[in-house]
Amino acid sequence: MKIVIIDYGAGNIQSIKFAIQRLGFEAVLSSNEAEIKAANKVIFPGVGEASSAMRMLKQSKLDLLIPTLKQPVLGICLGMQLMCTKSEEGDTTGLGIFEAPVIKFNTSVKVPQIGWNQISELSSSLFKNIKELEYVYLVHSYYVAECEQTIATSEYGVKYSTALKKDNFYGVQFHPEKSSNAGEQILKNFLEL
Repeated sequence: MKIVIIDYGAGNIQSIKFAIQRLGFEAVLSSNEAEIKAANKVIFPGVGEASSAMRMLKQSKLDLLIPTLKQPVLGICLGMQLMCTKSEEGDTTGLGIFEAPVIKFNTSVKVPQIGWNQISELSSSLFKNIKELEYVYLVHSYYVAECEQTIATSEYGVKYSTALKKDNFYGVQFHPEKSSNAGEQILKNFLEL
């Protein structure tokens, strides 16, 4: 199986690569269009600020490539947010895969949300063998409200989407590579889709 982690300068890609190695697979870091298209599974990570990450995607024309991919694609954290229509962070236009905006948490909660939180309303094979109210690790100041494409939720001052799915595209707000056994299982489920 060929697994590509999209390398566009905005991700903690090494920790994702190591998590995949622990599952017995090798992943390639790449920004090469042909290599990404040829992969069986694509992981689209993201850490940092939305508008600068989007600029980096545009420089390498990956903003045009990602929405056309036909194999399973997993967006992680900022990767998931960039797959949405737009983000309040830096007033950024996203890739438009998920029809939902990314909104900033209001001031009633400490921002960013850092640490472990429970996920519930799990409704996808991405969460096979994951129990309701399992804990995952999150670091974010912006969120996607519940929408038609929500496949898991969390609560932090407001109930929001912790995972999204549309066709072959999946997105998780949490970091599976930092979410202990549950995160490892979710990555394994994605690789087995």
